[in-house]
Amino acid sequence: MNKNRIFNVLLTGAFVIAVPLFANAQKANWQNLDLKTDSTFGISTEKAYKELLKGKKSTKVIVAVNDGGVDAMHEDLKRIMWVNAKEIAGNNKDDDKNGYADDIHGWNFIGGPKGSVNFETLELTRLVRRDQTRFANTTDANVAEKDKKDWEAFKAMRADLEKQLGEAKQGLAGISGFKNALDGVVKKIGKENPTIEDFKNFKPANDMEGRIQSVMVQQLDKGSFKEFYEDQIKEGLDYYTRQAEYNLNIDYDPRTIVGDNPNDDNEKFYGNNDVTGPDAMHGSHVAGIIAADRTNKLGIMGVADNVAIMGVRCTPNGDERDKDVANSIRYAVDNGAKVINMSFGKAYSWDKAVVNDAMKYAASKDVLIVQAAGNENKNIDTENNFPNHKDLDEKTIASWITVGASGPKDDETLKASFSNFGKTQVDVFAPGVKIHSTVPGSKYKDLDGTSMASPVVAGLAGLIRSYYPKLSAAQVKEIIVKSVTKVNHNVSYKKGDEENAETVSVPFSDLCISGGVVNAYEALKLAATYTGKSSAK
Repeated sequence: MNKNRIFNVLLTGAFVIAVPLFANAQKANWQNLDLKTDSTFGISTEKAYKELLKGKKSTKVIVAVNDGGVDAMHEDLKRIMWVNAKEIAGNNKDDDKNGYADDIHGWNFIGGPKGSVNFETLELTRLVRRDQTRFANTTDANVAEKDKKDWEAFKAMRADLEKQLGEAKQGLAGISGFKNALDGVVKKIGKENPTIEDFKNFKPANDMEGRIQSVMVQQLDKGSFKEFYEDQIKEGLDYYTRQAEYNLNIDYDPRTIVGDNPNDDNEKFYGNNDVTGPDAMHGSHVAGIIAADRTNKLGIMGVADNVAIMGVRCTPNGDERDKDVANSIRYAVDNGAKVINMSFGKAYSWDKAVVNDAMKYAASKDVLIVQAAGNENKNIDTENNFPNHKDLDEKTIASWITVGASGPKDDETLKASFSNFGKTQVDVFAPGVKIHSTVPGSKYKDLDGTSMASPVVAGLAGLIRSYYPKLSAAQVKEIIVKSVTKVNHNVSYKKGDEENAETVSVPFSDLCISGGVVNAYEALKLAATYTGKSSAK
């Protein structure tokens, strides 16, 4: 699954640690504000409600959040969760005969009788594990002619895995060392939450303490010590621990928890009804962006005001499996979703065909899929990012929209530094920097990522489909793409690897098909002109 935080390398002498930078403070709800009236490059949602939708009737639309879990009891989500009225809660029976017992708010395809999967390997790890058995006794000298292509692919994947694992172990050692040194300095200062002045007044006893002081003075100019420690040190430590112990560990396999045959992509009826799972941070944040209750005067306001959130759990802390992705799409479609948000992606695919078939199925049932473009600052026209529509038919592509992440300022920084892009693979951009939304326990948090930009667009799609229910999925996509706020200036981003990156400036139109950022106000105006049309011509 794409990471929703981007880590920056800090050189601290003996240690190299990677931590997320503090983002500039933004207004909560900035993604829904208007560029002209609020000087913030949101999507003009509030303007649309005020000027276009006031007093208009709408039809409830189901939006599926195919993700890592949704906190169905969150104060800002519980009223807008989808409820399967055909199912009787808690009786352990499949009352509606859809193959899934007690699926009240959705389904969990990475759970089973023994609980739910939290940590998982990357697809790369699983592919290397599969192929190392096949090529156990193979060398360049004895490889069969018919196996040469697969053998070369295996060697490349194995080298990639070894490289990533080495970097993860280095990162873990570095941030662990930094944490230990920082803890020692904080203990000497004698305050649990020291200020920037406390660090400035600290007298280092050695070079290491001097480096810690220098880093902290720099960092605390952007936020509090508590924020830094929680969001950077602890999160960075967790990140590298997950990578080294789970994501990139070829000996780790949690799939027995599910109890299915993970290699049987035709198997559909497995899992459990726990739509929250062990870590609902990501999915809950996504759900809130789409549709957090706009009527309760609590927390935040989602983009859409009359949608029901269906939770479909298919992504662990690691890479999602193609089988689970395909089944999660089919489940959402068969149970009434008209929009599916998929804030995930990966660099390798086990069985792209099974996902392609599910995408085609969704298109055939008039369901719009909205997908995050990914957070690696790569051109996905040329770099692998799955799922993608590079080999799919036009009808399926017409019902699938891929979203990059933008920031709040209409200047060279508009492209989020982490966002993937692609003139043929990314359709639109949407706000994805420091987005304030719901997280488990009726709490709220700012997160960055195309994972946050995608639900902005999914919320807009749900909004359009609720006020204009006769429009097809393909028409809704066309409306969203046609109504963007065009960006007529260049944007900058870092190109190349960390050490040798150069800053390049390119027209925004080179980053996506539409050349702009989505606009709810203009989309709804355009949707009104489509009423009664039989096609999106």
